[in-house]
Amino acid sequence: MSVQNDIKKITTHRLSEMKLRGEKIAMLTAYDYSMACLVDEAGIDIVLVGDSASNVMAGNETTLPITLNQMIYHGASVVRGVKRALVVVDLPFGTYQGNSRGALASAIRIMKETAADAVKLEGGSEVIESVHRILSAGIPVMGHLGLIPQSIHKFGTYTVRAQEESEAKKLVSDAKLLEQAGCFSIVLEKIPAKLGKQVADEVKIPVIGIGAGAGVDGQVLVIHDMLGITQQFSPRFLRRYHNIAAEIKGAVGNYINDVKSLDFPNEKEQY
Repeated sequence: MSVQNDIKKITTHRLSEMKLRGEKIAMLTAYDYSMACLVDEAGIDIVLVGDSASNVMAGNETTLPITLNQMIYHGASVVRGVKRALVVVDLPFGTYQGNSRGALASAIRIMKETAADAVKLEGGSEVIESVHRILSAGIPVMGHLGLIPQSIHKFGTYTVRAQEESEAKKLVSDAKLLEQAGCFSIVLEKIPAKLGKQVADEVKIPVIGIGAGAGVDGQVLVIHDMLGITQQFSPRFLRRYHNIAAEIKGAVGNYINDVKSLDFPNEKEQY
């Protein structure tokens, strides 16, 4: 049976089974109903409603400005378009760091108001109390280690993380800590491929990479990047599968020309 025809709902348990049998997990972002319908119908395993919406949807330079209300809006829009994929919604900056009660309240709002399947948050030992509290309410949690964009002002750069031995050891320790806490999966962003494989080998939960090499259990990309909608972002890990920006500009240009030349609408396109 092809992936496209497999309408069985993806669950956290099914993701674990995929790792056990060596089946790679495909994950993409989506932020609106129409795109969610398309990626779900194509057979994607996980749809991430990422706080990257702050960049690609709102035009902000970082993920920090997006609010919980905005994430809930995007999350609910995506869920309406998804039948098969697991939908994960990012907890935005400021909704879980340093306040586990606030973290739980934020996660509960996302689950109740979007009907998503899980939440995702960034960090390891620094946020483990929030992870425990969210999990105690029965809410599935996906972790995120390596380059954590919500902490960009702390690091000051989007360079590859965990290249030094001390940071690499902490990342492995944090991954095991998240697994022990009960996270169902972990995203590893922009770390050495060797380290990505080590983490995937040493934890039993699925590890999804973005710039973490081929040795992990699956991959994730931002939909606007992989489709070529955004053009100004070209990290090494990004493969563009299309150049929709050029097609959109061409189509809009043709529309403008047809309107101005009185070719549109023609007799068949009016009442």
